[in-house]
Amino acid sequence: MFDKVIEFSAHEDYYNSKEDYPIPAKLNIPEWFKKIPHSIEKKTIKGCMPFLDTLTSGYILKIPQDIKIDHNVLNKDNKPDSFYRFSMFETKEFIDKNMNLNVLSDHHPTMQVEGSPFIEKNKNLPFYKILNPWKIKTPKGYSCLFISPLNNSDDRFSIISGIVDTDTFPNEINFPIVINGDKYPTLNTIIKKGTPYVQIIPFKRDSWQMKIKPRKSKEIQNSRLFYSLVLWNNYKDNFWNKKIWK
Repeated sequence: MFDKVIEFSAHEDYYNSKEDYPIPAKLNIPEWFKKIPHSIEKKTIKGCMPFLDTLTSGYILKIPQDIKIDHNVLNKDNKPDSFYRFSMFETKEFIDKNMNLNVLSDHHPTMQVEGSPFIEKNKNLPFYKILNPWKIKTPKGYSCLFISPLNNSDDRFSIISGIVDTDTFPNEINFPIVINGDKYPTLNTIIKKGTPYVQIIPFKRDSWQMKIKPRKSKEIQNSRLFYSLVLWNNYKDNFWNKKIWK
């Protein structure tokens, strides 16, 4: 039934701890979505299959350890600064596990994304990278899209999205984060271990060519007429394809 396997592997000690394994995204559906009513009389987003697909596609990574963040606060020189404190100390044991330490060696300076909207959102401060203990492996010819959980992200921060050829890349993939300075000009918070923060969507690398063409009025009228004939679950029953992620 399953043609493809995505493999997550971690240092044996971290793996054996059974802490915050990756999960299918379908296990991370927000409570507000589960509770929202949906009926013929009151159609809501709960009946929108394209929206549901965003919540259930791929896999979720969780923050591997508590992170104390004080962002855009004044330092000892009375200048805006950002401070991160993790629940581990600097030892080779934790470095081997690709865990976050209390030595800030993984900052990205703002010059690396000069001119981007990330800089203003992050309050002109360096970007910290969250170390991820899981190595990700996909079959030959498959890459992964890494994004903040679609329509379900933490409002305090987001990752900088990326695509990695996970069939060939041999190491763990780490994730720079952007603090949501639009909502939190100053942020003092703890991001708890187990917080979902990355959605992984594997895809096959194909070559594409764009084609642009007109549509005839009759074709548009016929397709809209067909779609309007069914009152309930038209897209789900006639157009949608079920996706399976385990």
